[in-house]
Amino acid sequence: MKNYILQIFEEASSKLEYLKDINLVFTVPNQKEHGDYSSNAALILAKKLGRNPRELAAEIISNLTVDEKVISKMEIAGPGFINFYFNNSATTEIINVVLDQKENFGKSEKYSGKKAMVEFVSANPTGPLTVGHGRNAVIGDTVSNMLEWIGYKVDKEYYFNNAGRQMRVLGDSLRLRYLQLIGQNIDFPEDYYQGEYIVDIAKKIYENDGDKYKDEKAEEFFKEQAEKEIFADIEKTLNNLNIKMDYYFNEYRLYVDGRVEKLLDLFKQKNLSYEKDGAVWLKLSELGNDQDKVIVKSSGEPTYRLPDIAYHITKFERGYDLMVDLFGSDHNATYPDVLAGLKSLGYDINKVKVLIHQFVTIMDKGEVVKMSTRKANFVTLDELMEEVGADVVRYFFIMRSISSHLNFDLDIAKKHSDENPVFYLQYAHARICSILRMTEEEKLELSVENLHLLITEAEQNILKKIYQFEEEILYSSENFEPHRIANYLEELAGLFHKFYNECRIIRAESKELSEARIALVTAVKQVLKNGLSILGLSAPERM
Repeated sequence: MKNYILQIFEEASSKLEYLKDINLVFTVPNQKEHGDYSSNAALILAKKLGRNPRELAAEIISNLTVDEKVISKMEIAGPGFINFYFNNSATTEIINVVLDQKENFGKSEKYSGKKAMVEFVSANPTGPLTVGHGRNAVIGDTVSNMLEWIGYKVDKEYYFNNAGRQMRVLGDSLRLRYLQLIGQNIDFPEDYYQGEYIVDIAKKIYENDGDKYKDEKAEEFFKEQAEKEIFADIEKTLNNLNIKMDYYFNEYRLYVDGRVEKLLDLFKQKNLSYEKDGAVWLKLSELGNDQDKVIVKSSGEPTYRLPDIAYHITKFERGYDLMVDLFGSDHNATYPDVLAGLKSLGYDINKVKVLIHQFVTIMDKGEVVKMSTRKANFVTLDELMEEVGADVVRYFFIMRSISSHLNFDLDIAKKHSDENPVFYLQYAHARICSILRMTEEEKLELSVENLHLLITEAEQNILKKIYQFEEEILYSSENFEPHRIANYLEELAGLFHKFYNECRIIRAESKELSEARIALVTAVKQVLKNGLSILGLSAPERM
């Protein structure tokens, strides 16, 4: 429907030159009486042309050539909005499109031929993935799916660091737990990793090899074992969430390959860095940021900025047209330094899209569940999935805007009722599957011969909603807003449930109407399934 309006505006631009100078935007009005689509073109143009917007709207309408079988009427509303009303016969055509395209309905080739990389999770292997990592993981995977739906070839990458103090502490935590198991009297420091997962790894070593490693150093065997076991657990958790990474990139490679050292030399050559108080500083104040920042400490250890800039250079070298970085809100003040460093070296930072998500609070019976990784009173993602299921975990993490703090309410997540939005969506799909099984028993078949019979408000509302699917996917994907797809699916499911309560399908007024409604619900089922697949959720046929 929107494409048809764009088409008639384009045709009118040959007569009205000013239509060529405007980016046309059409929105779906909140109130049905305002039509199916609305344009503020006259209001925008009136300011530029110094004309009365209602008079301008009338002029535009008089120059639009429309097929009355498609658009029943156009009218001017308020200060100069142009509202469009579609004929019922035009809206039913979307059923044929859905039934023809099936699992490809909603896909776009707009970015075909372009490569994107989405970097997400990127948790260092110091412990199991917690709910703190979960939102990042699910958003990253869903954004990857969305970009694929609009044509990108997408690579999913996990960036991690297995060096530094935290990994040394991890290795020593494991060593001390192991020594405790073989009978040594060990005081375990409070600032070491307290989690039961450390004890479990120590038990595994002890059960396999006894006291063989009692004299091993923390930074060698124990650190390697801890990393190996924890990473295996992380990958298992991601698989349980229906997430599969394409690449894992270790920060250590940047040092082994000499990239960090070369980058340091490059900044020096370009007079972008200087030494002060034994440290190396990057001239960020000259690059548009508030103040200069240390890139190498006086101890000789680089800060995160240096390897992060080197890492992003590898992304550019790999030829990505779009690079998405997903961070928690604790990175809000730090990523601009990396972008400034890249820009100073001539890289097009417009290709880098940084997404910042807010944190998650787990609520149980109205109380906040407090979490700390070091003190090991965290909730792991695996525990959360065992409690409510992977589909619920994924949906709850993306059903709100990533810029909003999320309260994950366990009480609602456990419910198998309409209060739980995941259940509400999946039940709509399962209910349609049940209806289609019953139609087979009744010897009724899907037919598109009499779609013109779909004239009730409930039917038309569904059809118009389906029309918006491809547009919604494109907009949500280009703006990195997965929650919009979740909202769309909830609205479509709500329209279906309303239709189901108001309209008979199997025993409608005629066989022709029954078979037209079978075609309608089959289209709804396909759209729900497509949307759920983008969100990484299952579409159950029975519930």
